[in-house]
Parts: sequence; structure tokens; C-alpha cells
Amino acid sequence: MKSQTRCVVIGGGIAGCSTLYHLTQEGWTDVVLVERNELTSGTTWHSAAQVTNFGMNQTMVGLKTHSINLYKELAEDPEYPINYHHADGGIRLANTEAQMEGYRHFSSMARGMDVEFEVIDAEECARRHPLISTENLVGGLWDPLDGDIDPAQLCQALARRARKAGAEVYRNTPVTGLTQLKDDSWTVHTEHGDIDCEVVVNACGYRVNEVGAMMGVHHPVMSMEHQYFLTEEIPAIKEAGHRMPLLRCPISDYYSRQEKNGLLVGFYEQDCKTWGMDGIDPNFVNALCPDDLDRITDVLEGAFERMPALMEVGIHTVVNGPITYTIDGAPLVGPIPGKRNAFCIIGLRAGLGEGGGHGWLLAQQIVHGEACYDTWCLDPRRFTGHTNVELTALKAIEDYQNEFRFHFPNEHRPAGRYAKTTPLTPVLEANNAEFTVVNGWERAEYFKPSPDFHVTHSFKFDEAHDIVGEEVKAVQNAVGMAEVNGFNRFEITGADRHSFLDRMICGTVTKRDGRVGLGYLLNHHGMVKSEATVANIPASDRGPARVWYGSAAASEFHDMDWLHKHLRDDEDVQIKSLTNDQTILVLAGPNSRAVLSEVSRADWSKEAFPWLSVRECFIGIAPATVMAVSFSGELAYEIHIPNANLYSAYRSLREAGKAHGMKLFGARAVESMRMEKGFLHWKADLITEFDPFETGLDRFVKLDNEFIGKEALLKRQESGPNRKLVTLKVDCNYAAAHGGASVMIGDKVIGTVTSGDWGYRTDLNLAYAFVDPEHCAEGSSAEIDILGNMIPCTVIPSAPYDPDMTLPRG
Repeated sequence: MKSQTRCVVIGGGIAGCSTLYHLTQEGWTDVVLVERNELTSGTTWHSAAQVTNFGMNQTMVGLKTHSINLYKELAEDPEYPINYHHADGGIRLANTEAQMEGYRHFSSMARGMDVEFEVIDAEECARRHPLISTENLVGGLWDPLDGDIDPAQLCQALARRARKAGAEVYRNTPVTGLTQLKDDSWTVHTEHGDIDCEVVVNACGYRVNEVGAMMGVHHPVMSMEHQYFLTEEIPAIKEAGHRMPLLRCPISDYYSRQEKNGLLVGFYEQDCKTWGMDGIDPNFVNALCPDDLDRITDVLEGAFERMPALMEVGIHTVVNGPITYTIDGAPLVGPIPGKRNAFCIIGLRAGLGEGGGHGWLLAQQIVHGEACYDTWCLDPRRFTGHTNVELTALKAIEDYQNEFRFHFPNEHRPAGRYAKTTPLTPVLEANNAEFTVVNGWERAEYFKPSPDFHVTHSFKFDEAHDIVGEEVKAVQNAVGMAEVNGFNRFEITGADRHSFLDRMICGTVTKRDGRVGLGYLLNHHGMVKSEATVANIPASDRGPARVWYGSAAASEFHDMDWLHKHLRDDEDVQIKSLTNDQTILVLAGPNSRAVLSEVSRADWSKEAFPWLSVRECFIGIAPATVMAVSFSGELAYEIHIPNANLYSAYRSLREAGKAHGMKLFGARAVESMRMEKGFLHWKADLITEFDPFETGLDRFVKLDNEFIGKEALLKRQESGPNRKLVTLKVDCNYAAAHGGASVMIGDKVIGTVTSGDWGYRTDLNLAYAFVDPEHCAEGSSAEIDILGNMIPCTVIPSAPYDPDMTLPRG
């Protein structure tokens, strides 16, 4: 066994084998996989192994397409062919028009990744799958490339190719410990000796947290028992003359695919069961849980109604085994938070179908620092410190129960709520707040007219549309107040804090005390990595001279890792997170200065406190740090309050606001207003697939400066932009253009929507989209596929509301 290698992958299922193979494809051949037993002895061996192209976003569709193409190539390898039923086709059923609208959106989204889905009616569903009934059926989504694969053969084929490229695989080699050395390399301790390596990868399936504990981390991954059975032979299948399409049914929570001349039928019962919460038997290898068919009685009845042939056939085999879920159902593929040179590829509930693509994207991140797609939807750092075992279990159960039911826009499911709250959460709830969830934080989305008000989940504008409009109107004409909790806030101190940020940010951000600036961080490929508000706070009795670095609420772990990674040993810089200690109250609107002046003795005049200023003060008796910045485009102030003083500050502002027409507003109003102002959303419009010039951030780039990513950015300029971000006016009054929708001219996709919303102050349906450069000029016209309808759109100037920024300047 080797004692030294570049990378050790721990785990010999689809996740580990795919990662190992793809590392060799990216040029790392001195790599090792260690497996505690035999390859595929965990969840992989009993997987139903369905291979679909369907995904909830373009990254997921892209990685699944890679899986399908790779598996097809492996199946056709004359030296080592594997069993892959490619392109049997598959249907996702629907019994409501709202579900069909969702399928039309996903079809539009997939088209931008060169994947063609087909939305079909109930009769066509039955024609393509003659075993199903059309009772209570509206239609479905057809995936022509759906299929299934042999799990063991797939993993052996990947391992075989990795070995041929130089990788080594050590079976029956349990890992007993992990030690990180001072240079951030690792020693992997095994029962057969130690292996020193640069990088370690946790690909351990349901034993993920056994290995996580060895490096002092906990991953939000939970195992669920999952049952399927194999039927005896069904005559209709034998007589059909073709393989039956795969079927996924959100109506009755089951799926089926052909297995020989019978069916494999799997269930996602409501009375589901977690597995392994109190530890896993070390001898649980190639093993299953006890059968428990009583638990699936409810969903089995629905399956009988949809597929009557099941009532006439016997059960051949029952399989009940653990599969892994994460806290939001999507895998964790990427850097492990807070650790250097440590990665994971875990929580792959649909591992066989997706694993080829997940390993591909992870290998790119390990070797090149980033993947070809923005991988935030998979990034382990998208969750922070609230993701304990109990919360993960609740969310895993909920996701399991809704396996085939996608999330609608503005749908926030109930399990595990109130994970992160502030002293104002019950106060806002008493004011009829409807809450959304941002990185675990309960944040007011809008304020309901009555406690029993509810919306109908839809991809169209819902019943809260006009309510949000009234909140925007109050901000525009008087004053509104919103709580913005969870906003990422780092305090950076030390003599070298400014020179450090100069190196991190691609533009020039002010260093003047009492002033605020906006900057963008790039990765080493010259692509947009992060957005940061930088506030320079002078020394006071509250602390030394310091910089507050503020960024998106979800970016806490992501940005901290990036900043720490680039700190030099000889720099006098300290970084401390205040993210969970303070909360922002936003005052916005023409009367906001008057309200602020009534609760603070400071001079808030335009001359004494102009736009982009910051100062420490008191709001009533509450200590506060106030910034004159605006995400709404109105005169506005961000008031940062320690959580212990938050209710006091809120009471003072609410009381003062009565005379000035104050109204509470929520996140949906903010989203509308920021789009009218041309402000971009991190990980919607600001992604690693585009550089700052493509993203329209030219004014924030200073090529005379030295910064991370400069060399790559200069090289990119030689070939010109791949796409450009534009603002679109959409000729539609019943639905927004949701992220991922395809922008088209004729049958050609020329772009993809990143954000869409109604602009209440401009009376415009707005969308942002990255489009081909030849179509980015103002006045250019195209169409957006919105829910299956081709809607005309036109490129307009960015920031259609107050483009000269006169209002925030007061």
C-alpha cells in the first residue's frame, strides 16, 4: 500500500468511484481510494439505480447529462461493457394544473442545457405507459433519456478505468483516523498503515459522519429506510414488445421501472423511518433492514389504483435499505466548511443516477478550484451552524415524504422551522408576518392582512401579489421598516486590513473612516466569487478601527473560508464573525431620515451623514451602527443592532414611525425593488460561470490594481464575453420569468433567466438574463419560455427606477 499520494478518497460506492475516475480525467493520477469492505457494499449495491435527466436547476441537469453520456460510453466499451437500459424514457405524473405549470418551467430550464423534455397530457401518458390508469391524471413530463443501470458493474467500470490511468484502490481497508498537519496536508490512518496526502475526500455514504467525526465536523446528512419490491412476471410487459418507461408518481408517492419481465416498485411512504441516528453496526455490510410492508400500505393502495396490474401479480423480492438525505435534499459536493484540503461527496439520495456528474464536478473543484458550472446548489457551505442532527432528521423526513413534489416559488415547508430566530420573530409573527427561510433564519416575507390568509402555491403571481405592492408603495411614498436577519458580517481588524482587502477585491474600495463601499471578489479564473459591502468604522469605545465586511446571509462559511485561505502569515489581520450577534433593521423611504432623527441625537442631515456613510450611535437606548446604504433604491438606512438590544430599537423606531406613515415590509418587497434598481443577487445573478465584465460590473473593476484573478481576467478579455447580463422587460402580467427559463429567438436558446419579478414602482415585469453578446444591445427583442408560453421581451437599460440614484442621496 502506498504511504503517500496526492488525494485519498474514502468510500467505495458510486460517489468514491466516480470521484477517483474523474480525478484521473482531470490530470491527477497519483490518487487512492480506500474502502472498509468491498466496493459497493453500502447503499450502492441495493440502489434502484434510475438514471434521469430531470433536475431542479441547470447545474443538476448538467451533471445528470454528464452521467448519462458517461454511462452510455461505459456500456458501449467493448473491453468491459455494463448493463445500462439507456433511453427507455420516463414520465413524471401530475394531477393538478399547477404541477403541469412546474413541468413546463423545468422543460424551459432544461432546454438551456440542450436537454429536451416533453409535457404531455393524460392520454399520451397512458399511450406511452399502457399499464397506468388516467383516473385523476392531468398529464406528465416525459424524459426521453430516462433509464436504469447495474450499480455494481458501473462502479467496477469506473474503478477499472481509474486504475488504468494510475489510481489505486485498496479494499478491506478501514480508516481509523484522520490527522491534519501544519501545512494543511493530511494523514489518513488505516488498519493497514498510514497514507500521507494533500487532499482527503469523504465519500462515505451512510457512514459519512463516522469519518466526519475523525476531522471534527458534523455533516447534515441523515439516512432513511427505503423499500421497494420486485414483482413476478407481468404478462402485459412480456407482450409489449418494448421496455416500459420509468414512472414517478407524486400523486401516490411511488415509482416503478421494468425489471426483467416484471416491475421494480419503490415507495416514499408518509409513515417513514430514519435509520442509524444512534450509530451504525460496524458489521452492517451488504446488509438490509427488516422488511416492513405494513408501513407502505397507504402508498401501495395508490399504486394499485394507478397501475391495476400490480393487484394481479405476486411479490418476488422485498428490499429495505438505507439511503442518505441532506437537510434540503440536494447532495453536499465540495469543500468541507472550516477545513483546508478536505472535500466531501455525500448525501447522494439518487447517487447512481447522478453520481457520474457529482464526481465530475468535485474532481474539477479539487484540481482547478472551481467547476465548469456554479456549484452553490451542491456546496456543503450553504448550511451553517444550525444544522444539527435533530433538524437534519426532521428535514430528511419531510423531503422523503415529498420526494416527487417539487418546491413551488415562495413555498416554505414546515419541518424544522424556527431554527434561527431573533427577539423580533414573535413580534413580527404577531403582526401577521409570513416567513421565508434564509440560511435557517426566519425572515418576514410579507405581512398578511389577517392570520388566516394563505396563498395558492403556483408559478404564477399569487394572492400576495397586491399585498407586496402595498408594502412597496409605503416605502416609495412614506417609510417602511424591515428586519434583515442573518446578514453576513465579519469584523476585520489589524494594521494590514486594507491592503488585505485590496488584494481580495477587484476594484478600489474606499479606506476613509466613516465611509462605505461595494466591492467584488473574483476566483483564480477571473470569475465572480463574492460581493461585499465594506464599511470603515473608526476607533471608539466599542472597539479599534475596523472594517465591517458584509455579504449575503447564506455566504457566512463560504466567504470566511475564502478570506482565511488567502491570509498571509506575515499580515496583521484578524477576522471575527458577528453574523449571529447582530441584526439589521432597514428604514427605507422619503420619511426615513425624519424617523431616524426622532430616535437618535446624532445629526442625520444630508450634509452631516451623506449617502454611503457609516457611524456608531444609539437608537433610543440601543447601541447601533448605521449605514446610509439602500437595496431598495429609496433614501434608506441599515441599522445594525446587537440582538440583545434589538427589541428596544424596534420599539423606538415603531413609535417614531407612527407619525410618518411607517409600514412593515418584507423580503418579497425587497426583491421587487432591487430588480428595479439593477441590484444583483448572489448565487442568482452573481455566479462563478461569468466574469465581472460579463456580469455588467465594469465600474467595479480596476485593472491597474493587483488582485486575485486579475491575470485570468485579462486573458479572458482577449476572446470577448461568452454572454452578457441584461435587464429585460417582459410582456406578461400573470407570471414572473423564473430563474432558469430559456430566452429564445425562434428555436434557438440565446440566454437564460437568472431572476425575475414584478416592478411595482415602474409597472414592469422585469427579468435579468445572461444572453449571447449579439443580442444584448438595448432594444433587442426575443422571447422567454414562461410556463410553456413564448412571451416577448425587450432589453432595456439597467435600473429602470431612478437610474441616476438621486433618491438614496437624499
